[in-house]
Amino acid sequence: MSAAIVIVGAGLGGARLVADLRNEGYEGELILIGKETRIPYDRPPLSKAVLTGDKDDVDLQPQEFYTEKNVDLRTGTRVTAIDPDAHTVTVEPVEGGTAETVSYSTLILATGLDPRSLPFAAGKSGVHTLRTYDDAMALRSEIEGATTAVVIGAGFIGCEVAASLSTKGLKVTVVEPALAPLAIALGEQVGTMVGRIHADRGVEIRTGVGVTGITGDDTVSGVTLADGTELPADIVVLGIGSTPVVDYLEGSGIALADREFGGGIACDEVGRTSAPDVYAIGDVANWRDEHGVPSRVEHWNNVIEQAAKVAYAILGVDESNARPFVPYFWSDQFEVKVQALGHPSAGDDVHVISDDGTKFVVYYSRGGVFTAVVGAGKAGAVMKMRAKLLEKTPISELIG
Repeated sequence: MSAAIVIVGAGLGGARLVADLRNEGYEGELILIGKETRIPYDRPPLSKAVLTGDKDDVDLQPQEFYTEKNVDLRTGTRVTAIDPDAHTVTVEPVEGGTAETVSYSTLILATGLDPRSLPFAAGKSGVHTLRTYDDAMALRSEIEGATTAVVIGAGFIGCEVAASLSTKGLKVTVVEPALAPLAIALGEQVGTMVGRIHADRGVEIRTGVGVTGITGDDTVSGVTLADGTELPADIVVLGIGSTPVVDYLEGSGIALADREFGGGIACDEVGRTSAPDVYAIGDVANWRDEHGVPSRVEHWNNVIEQAAKVAYAILGVDESNARPFVPYFWSDQFEVKVQALGHPSAGDDVHVISDDGTKFVVYYSRGGVFTAVVGAGKAGAVMKMRAKLLEKTPISELIG
């Protein structure tokens, strides 16, 4: 009997890969290992519906799904080492216990990210990061007794948390060293347009300034900015990015990607790592595109696509007839859904197609070619551009 397919990381990528393998006819042993004690769940609602108290159940599948699919789901278990030559992983219970060696025929790494913190935030009650369900519930438990909040970082998590806390009645200030919210992902011009959504609803956006300290002895009382401003805060949320979880790879010989390309585990165009029979998917994985350019993408739809590709690669399924993939991501902020289709880049040319002060549609182009569309509250206008992105349409054909 051959060894199992082992998946390390029981998040969206691991859960989808399990389903894809079974749906494609794989009947062998499947082991899904997760560090958290919960069964796989969906993370996007954590900064929105879970935080506001509108939703508690975010499980991707019920427990019965894993039983019915004959999946050996091991929660509360972390991987401490990988031996590609022996085709084994070493695991141990998170809460303490005896280590165990597990053999694999194929190994998939989907270990995700850890949120970054700040050295002066350590040990202070009221300071939060948001990555796990427990993180969201801990932050939610403090909302009722708070009146002010400072969100450090205006990326997607920061903007979503700011909107959620504002919706719950808190006076929220967002602090961002870049010149606009979401500037790295969408560029300054479009980031400023997203920032208007917040400003119009009472959120204070402070851009172009960093944070130098968090005040309060044991419990946070405020945030000090580089310009000397002191902001009162009952709650501080750090949304300053995350780092790929790769510490368990030390000594394995599995190659990591350069930091300039986002770091993480270096993969080819179908997720193969430098070690035989080892793949990586999701936020931790740095895949090469069809042009050989490496990048690490932290979006929900990207994980879905990667899980399918890895399942096909493992099982030798021909995917030549699969629907071409166009990157897509979204972010719910207040009642507005911000959506992006394609490859927006901060260095692209920006073309504002429509803008009424809240809802907008923007096209991006690079070298005269249409590269992406971003919209706020304009789902139809965004999604109808998929074919134009696949055709590498000249931007001149779209803007006249």
